[in-house]
Amino acid sequence: MKKKKVVGIIGSGFSGLSAAAYLAKAGFEVHVFEQNESAGGRARSFSTPDGFSFDMGPSWYWMPDVFENFFADFNSSAANHFELKKLDPSFSVVFNSNEIVDIPSSFEDLCLLFESIEKGAAKQLMRFMSDAEQKYSIAMSKLVHMPGLSVKELLNKEVLSGALKLNLLTNFRSFVNSYFKDERLRKIMEFPILFLGAKPQDTPALYSMMNYAGLKMGTYYPMGGFASVVNAMQQTAESEGATFHFNARVEKIIHQDNSITEIIVNGQRKRIDFVLSAADYAHTETLMDKSCRNYTPNYWSKRTFAPSSLIFYLGIDQTIESLNHHTLFFDESFDQHAVEIYDHPKWPSKPLFYVCCPSKSDPAVAPQGTENLFILIPLASGLKDHKELHKHYFELVVSRFQKIYSIDLSKHLLYSRSYAINDFVQDYNAYGGNAYGLANTLLQTAHFKPSMRNKKLSNLFYSGQLTVPGPGVPPCIVSGKIAAQLINKSFKMNLDEAVV
Repeated sequence: MKKKKVVGIIGSGFSGLSAAAYLAKAGFEVHVFEQNESAGGRARSFSTPDGFSFDMGPSWYWMPDVFENFFADFNSSAANHFELKKLDPSFSVVFNSNEIVDIPSSFEDLCLLFESIEKGAAKQLMRFMSDAEQKYSIAMSKLVHMPGLSVKELLNKEVLSGALKLNLLTNFRSFVNSYFKDERLRKIMEFPILFLGAKPQDTPALYSMMNYAGLKMGTYYPMGGFASVVNAMQQTAESEGATFHFNARVEKIIHQDNSITEIIVNGQRKRIDFVLSAADYAHTETLMDKSCRNYTPNYWSKRTFAPSSLIFYLGIDQTIESLNHHTLFFDESFDQHAVEIYDHPKWPSKPLFYVCCPSKSDPAVAPQGTENLFILIPLASGLKDHKELHKHYFELVVSRFQKIYSIDLSKHLLYSRSYAINDFVQDYNAYGGNAYGLANTLLQTAHFKPSMRNKKLSNLFYSGQLTVPGPGVPPCIVSGKIAAQLINKSFKMNLDEAVV
C-alpha cells in the first residue's frame, strides 16, 4: 500500500480547518499544528466558572451559502451540526441618544424604513441591491475562487464581461452617495467597510456585495456561538482523517534546495511533504531562511492593514431589555475614526464601537437573568498597547452606553476581560496586532494580494486573511479550499512527472 503524502497545516483558523477537511478527503495524511489549546484561531471561545461563554472574535454570520457549500462538499449541511437563527432586527444603529434605528430582517420592511428616512430611498435601495446582488453572484461564482497567482486568471471572456460590472475603479463612498443623500442611510450602507479594513473612499465599489450579503441575505446567529461552527468544521476534518495537535508551536521550517523537508514543532522534527500556512503570513516567513521568503519586512510595512481591535468581554448581573443582539454606535464621526485608523494611526479620540449581546438570542451563553456582552472598538494596527489605555476606553464606552440604555455597566460587572493589540500578537503572531488581515483596497485585491504559493519553495503554500480572497470568515473558508486544490494539483503534477 502506497504511503500517503503528509501535509502539515500551521494554524487552525477557518482557512486551516477548511483546508484540513479538503486535503484529508483528497487522501493526504493531514496534521494541523495549533499553538493555542483549541481550534478556531481568532474564532476561539472561552467560558468562565460562573457560566458565561464568550466567542473571542467573529460574531456576524453572513453569506450562509459559503458555509452550506462547505458542508455540502462533505455530504452534510450546517443544520446537521448547529441551529441557525435569523436575527430580527438584523442589527441596530445608534446615531444619538434620541435616535436608534433597528434594521429589519425583511427586505420589504427595510425599504419602508429607508423611505421613512428619505423620500425615494426605497426605490434607490432596490436599485442598489439589484446591482449588489449581481456583483455577489459574479464574485462568488468566479472571482472569489481564483487563487490570484496571475493576472492571466482574469483574461477570459466570461470573467472579463463580469468584471466590467463590478465597479472596481469606483470607490465605495462615491457609489453609495450616488444612491442616497441622507447621512444616516449612507452610514448604514458604509458600516461593513470599517470592518473590511479600509476607508470607504479607498475601497472598490465591488464590496457593495457585502451590503447584499448582510441586508438582503440576512444576519444569522449559530446557536452556541461561532464555537459551534469551529467544532463542526473540526469534526468534519477529523471524520475525513485529519489529526489536530494543540499547544503545538511550529518553530522552524527546514528546507533542502527548493523544497521543505521538515518542520520543527515544540523542538521536535517532523517529516513533511507539503506545508500550508494558515497562520499569519508575515510570521510564517520568519520561520525560514531569508532567501526563501516571498516578501521583505519593507513589503509588509507598506501594506494597508485592516484594523486591530480593543475588545471587552463582559458578564452583566442583569438583563438590558432594550438592547438587541447587534448594535453599532455611530454617535461620533465615522470619518474621524477612519483617519485615526488609516491616515494618522493613533488611539482614537471619539471612536465608533460595536456591542454584541448574544444572550439575547442564546440562553446558553449566560446565566439566567444576566447578559453576555462583547464590545469592540476598531483600532489602528501597530499601536503601543497597555492596560491603562484599556481602562480609559472602557470608561468611555460605558459612559456612552449609559446615555442610551440607562445602565452603568461598571456597577453591574460579574466578569470583565479586555483583549487588544498585544494579545493578537501573542496569541496569533498577528502582524502589528491586526485583527482582520489586509485592507480590501484596489491594489490589495485578487492577484495584488500576497501569493498563495511560495515562489522559492515548491511545497509551501499559504491561506487565510492575508492572501486571497481576503478577510472575513466566509472568504477564509474559501481560501482553505483554494489552497487545498493548489496542493492537490501540485502533488498530481509531481506524480505525473515522476511517472514520465
